[in-house]
Amino acid sequence: MAFFNLRIPHFIFIICLFLISATNTFSQNNGKIKGKITTSDNEPAVGVNVILKNSKYSTVTNEEGVFEFNRIKTNNYILLVSLPGYETLEQTVNFENGETTSLNLQLKVSNKQLQEVTIYNNNKAKLFPKQSTYVSKMPLKNIENPQVYNVVTADLLKEQAITNFEDALKNVPGIQKLWESTGAAGNGGSYYTLRGFETQAKIVNGLPGLTNGSLDPANIERIEVIKGPSGTLFGSSLVCYGGFINTVTKKPYSGFGAEVSYLAGSFGLNRVTADVNTSIDESDNVAIRVNAAFQTENSFQDAGFRTSYFLAPVLSYKVNEKLSFLINTEFMQEEKTTPTILFLGRSKPLQFSNLEELNYNTKLSFTINDLSIKNPKYNLQALMNYKISDQWTSQTALSRGSTKSKGYYSYINDNQNGDGDFGIIITKEDSFTTTTDIQQNFVGDFKIGSMRNRIVIGLDYFQKNVMYGGTEWVGVYNVTPQGEVRQYDENNPNYLTQSSVDKLLSATDTSNYNSRNSTYSAYASDVMNIFPKLIAMASLRIDYFDNEADITNEKDDYDQTALSPKFGLLYQPIEDKLSLFANYMNGFKNVTPGNSPTGIQNFEPEHANQLEFGIKANLLNDKLNATVSYYDIKVANLLTADPADIKRSLQGGEAQSKGFEFDLNASPAKGLHIIAGYSYNDSKVTKGDMKNVWLEEGKRPMWSGPENLVNLWATYKFNNGALKDFGFGFGGNYASENAVVNSVTLGKFVLPSYTVMNSSVFYGSNKFRVALNINNIANKEYFNGGWATVNPQKPRNVVASFTYKF
Repeated sequence: MAFFNLRIPHFIFIICLFLISATNTFSQNNGKIKGKITTSDNEPAVGVNVILKNSKYSTVTNEEGVFEFNRIKTNNYILLVSLPGYETLEQTVNFENGETTSLNLQLKVSNKQLQEVTIYNNNKAKLFPKQSTYVSKMPLKNIENPQVYNVVTADLLKEQAITNFEDALKNVPGIQKLWESTGAAGNGGSYYTLRGFETQAKIVNGLPGLTNGSLDPANIERIEVIKGPSGTLFGSSLVCYGGFINTVTKKPYSGFGAEVSYLAGSFGLNRVTADVNTSIDESDNVAIRVNAAFQTENSFQDAGFRTSYFLAPVLSYKVNEKLSFLINTEFMQEEKTTPTILFLGRSKPLQFSNLEELNYNTKLSFTINDLSIKNPKYNLQALMNYKISDQWTSQTALSRGSTKSKGYYSYINDNQNGDGDFGIIITKEDSFTTTTDIQQNFVGDFKIGSMRNRIVIGLDYFQKNVMYGGTEWVGVYNVTPQGEVRQYDENNPNYLTQSSVDKLLSATDTSNYNSRNSTYSAYASDVMNIFPKLIAMASLRIDYFDNEADITNEKDDYDQTALSPKFGLLYQPIEDKLSLFANYMNGFKNVTPGNSPTGIQNFEPEHANQLEFGIKANLLNDKLNATVSYYDIKVANLLTADPADIKRSLQGGEAQSKGFEFDLNASPAKGLHIIAGYSYNDSKVTKGDMKNVWLEEGKRPMWSGPENLVNLWATYKFNNGALKDFGFGFGGNYASENAVVNSVTLGKFVLPSYTVMNSSVFYGSNKFRVALNINNIANKEYFNGGWATVNPQKPRNVVASFTYKF
């Protein structure tokens, strides 16, 4: 696309031109209604729904209790304000075109229990959003959901000056990055460990959103980390036994608004973003929102870079009170070098048993900027909502996506030769992945007798097509962790240059492999209020998997059918404030048949079963949200080697992961906000094979990550006095030691524990925000990793940011 060929000056010029044009166009009708809402104790009413009755206008108050409506037409309005525990407030507003009307409103405590009518959509509330429409594929409040999920909001991303998706997840207990995106075909997205199992960010707005590259945070409204093996509602093609990462994107809203940001920082970081929203018809039935970003950044090492362009236009169209459409698109062009990841020995005893013996000089990247890989991608989602009746709604969704890997991909592989060196291995990829997903959901909310039923019935079709292309792998030369180059042949040396690498690759064969698989599913889930305070959830999915593997070879085709149940029970001792919950959840993966001397081996799907129980709290007038839970996940049908024939596999391996998690999101005092979490995970192979280093019985799996994780982030903003609107933030992360190799055969390699501290100072008003963030204050040298890898992380770095709102 032409967009991807733009240089940064052109990109910024187009954004500015669009903003100026939009501002001039809509300033002709610039009447406003603005105001501030406080509670009876004079505290700002945060996250309160404000509606202009008999109009399309609605908004939510910010952290200061302030709301604003723009481009209001001449009319007499009734302003409706509602907040649980307070009397509903109605205020008549006589509005003339072109003027600004200011209001100061105060809510009074109610003497009776009010029904909650707040709608959580495109709001800016800092606290944990009260409900999600994606976790259970229906609108369901967190306090009513017997499943655990954590949320990272767009406001938190802004506070921490987050410029990449991986760093956003440091705010979620129980998840840890194993390594960042490599750009490789098929599995080049970032890898994480969650509740002791590997996972990737593969879901956008509850639908498939695969990528071989990185994800840009510019279009993120919030990130939902859905805990446990949720195969019942999301299927086998996307399942991760520890949980899912669902990215919720920004949606259009009524009126005009715009925001531009510039961030600059260490290692050549430059990032420009723009967020523009406007209604494009007089009745406010059609709205468009465009988010765009450009980012370039160098590595903290001697070579390496990443450059990306991102554009996300979104269109909403409300046909009438029953029918509406939403079209969400994302386009991204990314080019980067492969991040430095050392792959330790996997077949022989380790050459190094710890970091001291490895003696890795982390300033070395073992690459050059000319050896880069490109990962263009697009994702399109079209959603139609139709209100069939007061009890039933139809949701039809179509999702199409593509992601490419084109360029040089390298890895640094332990030679296991006793000489203490690694081989620089490289290939040139040209691969293409496309996905199609069609979902039809019917969501109901009705009573049978005195029992309220909230139900979703759905059909799902998913297809994935992968075309692998490119060269074979070649070795360039060997290198020690200290940077000493050791040529294969001193008389005919190779060099880490594009011309030298191309010469090596030209002597190899090229691959051309096309695989395709399809999944056909039906599912149903019912959330029943047996009593007002007692809720039960029952869900079931049937999943038919049809795999063509190599589409030119019919012998490797196979199909499998699996059932996935889910049950939950929740009791609220204090309604909408405190709940006790328990759940049983299931997830499953289809296992590819194996080749052996006796023919094709077929296997049953792997199955993960989770038992979990805990407590959820929503207290102090929504100022404290907390979840405490204990889980136990058991996985069966893992493959192990056949002792009688190493070329065959046996099915019967088992693994267990159990642990404890705590999550807190609180505002205990005016201007103070705290996010904290702790997780403990105990994982081990309960039934395995000593000949399989990945599945040795009694060992903690090499992908499970640290046993203990802690996250903390606190901000305070002054609301009065000389420092009004100034603030500061402080927090960090702790991870215990991580055994990335844990084997009787190979030995043990442990990454040490670490504590990383971050901080920020800022000034923020209604119009602009200026901030300075310092990450890794103590300049701690630390590493992530999994599956026998060592991945060095950033040293101390600084990010300065400026944001202006139109």
